[in-house]
Amino acid sequence: MSDIDLTKHPHRRFNPLLREWVLVSPHRTDRPWQGQVETAPSKATPQYDPACYMCPGNKRSTGSANPDYANVFVFDNDFPALLPKTPAANSNVQSLLVAQSEAGICRVLCFSPRHDLTLSQMEIPGIRLVVDAWIEQVQDLGSRKEINYVQVFENRGAIMGASNPHPHCQIWASVSVPNLVASEQESQLAYKKANGSCLLCDYAALERRQNERVIVENDHFLAVVPFWAVWPFETMVIARRHFGAMAQLKNEERDGLSEILRQLTSRYDNLFQTQFPYSMGFHQRPLGNASDDEWHFHAHFFPPLLRSATVRKFMVGYEMLATPQRDITPESAAERLLAATDASWRPK
Repeated sequence: MSDIDLTKHPHRRFNPLLREWVLVSPHRTDRPWQGQVETAPSKATPQYDPACYMCPGNKRSTGSANPDYANVFVFDNDFPALLPKTPAANSNVQSLLVAQSEAGICRVLCFSPRHDLTLSQMEIPGIRLVVDAWIEQVQDLGSRKEINYVQVFENRGAIMGASNPHPHCQIWASVSVPNLVASEQESQLAYKKANGSCLLCDYAALERRQNERVIVENDHFLAVVPFWAVWPFETMVIARRHFGAMAQLKNEERDGLSEILRQLTSRYDNLFQTQFPYSMGFHQRPLGNASDDEWHFHAHFFPPLLRSATVRKFMVGYEMLATPQRDITPESAAERLLAATDASWRPK
């Protein structure tokens, strides 16, 4: 069998973290777009919004007022998806109608008192305060005996489900280990048993050798467009040192993560000349696996923009019913991100 031309021929790529395939169709990038087109933001966001329930001093739906905070601010989500006092219960009818109660805690972490900022527009010391707060929250929530996983994630932009433009993320602590984290756990463990090494250590080293999909890197982290990416400009941020949990970040690694996050999000903004929307989240070792060393700390960025600030792409049709599919190759996406500057982008 001859080698596949990954730039021309339809082909499948394997995701070793989830052990799933993605269909890549590079020849489809020339098709005309006549689908839905979004309206790009027409005005700049104000530094303070009196109607924003996250801005300093403003009242939230509970009636309590936010403090006049100067950097980060954490509060329990006023409309949580998980409740801490949910009683343990389950239901099973013939192994077909199966349900279990799920308890947990949901918090919101504001990155800055400034309503108009994003990670890409913050200074690195300010982002470092966010990283420190993430670690504090993971340690606090993870210390509770009933909690088995803490998920830190950010939805940026209305089209990614962010109900408020104020710079913030969410932190959900759950009794159960989420599906994708459990899949990554199984894959990393299987790879270590088969190869005697870490899946993401080996993958990061391979990406650095090939240097086709690496966007930015420093002494502690690298950001790549994964070979198996599904979203148009999906990226992964991978720790260069092998460790499994956010709480294990050393002082200099916290600085390195802050730098990478600012550089990567700035390239996103500059590529499309907009405050780039995405869903981002960190994946780390489940709390019940303190002795396991197959886990490698990393983050995923899933952005929906396809061709411009007004053209997006979600999973539909074949992707929902059969296999995820993409037209822009990861190599093409990496090339475009590399061509963008990592200087802080500001709306005109």
